[in-house]
Amino acid sequence: MSSTLATPSDPVFEGVYGHFTITALDRREVLGYRLALTAVAVAQLALLVQWRQLGPQLLWPWLLVMAAGLGLALRWIHIYLRPLHRALQLFWLAGCLGGVILAVQVGPGAMLTTLVDQPLWILAVGPFFAALTGIGFKEFVCFQRAEAIGVTLLLPLALLGRLAGLLSPAATASLLSAEALLLLLLCLRKFPMPAAADVGDKSVFAHLERQRQGQPVEAP
Repeated sequence: MSSTLATPSDPVFEGVYGHFTITALDRREVLGYRLALTAVAVAQLALLVQWRQLGPQLLWPWLLVMAAGLGLALRWIHIYLRPLHRALQLFWLAGCLGGVILAVQVGPGAMLTTLVDQPLWILAVGPFFAALTGIGFKEFVCFQRAEAIGVTLLLPLALLGRLAGLLSPAATASLLSAEALLLLLLCLRKFPMPAAADVGDKSVFAHLERQRQGQPVEAP
């Protein structure tokens, strides 16, 4: 039987709009989401540590890991509202394109030093971090974890503060380091959780999809 279909061994849950099951595919997607988001956190933290200890040389591979990790996390994340999900994916894409433009203009090795010296470039890559902030907000709304609201607040505070000239590079780096640590803590705390926690109420997804397609829906 296809892994996209429920099997007798799959757990059954009572949703707002009926029963639903958590399938093997659901569990793989949740694991993929958690691993991808963890890769973002580890890469961001490794980038900041390497920059502090060894300087700005050869940091760009960490940016590739962050871009791939966030893209995959947004592929597998479960969000009820499809327009919001698509918006986060578009933010990711726009931020990645901004990063490519920056890399073409100054070279991969000078991307981060350019962002520090010319903060207006933050506008080009900012949508990428807006997508990451959106994930932090989603995690806080769903699970009320303090580290999630920390990610949601510290990331835009650091980048907008630097863009506006209110924060020094050192202060910006400190805020980003705190945000990366909180994101890593958020990810590590997710692994013991059951997959159903990240999947959410699949009956709501089905209900919204029927509405989107103009099909008749039943009252809960």
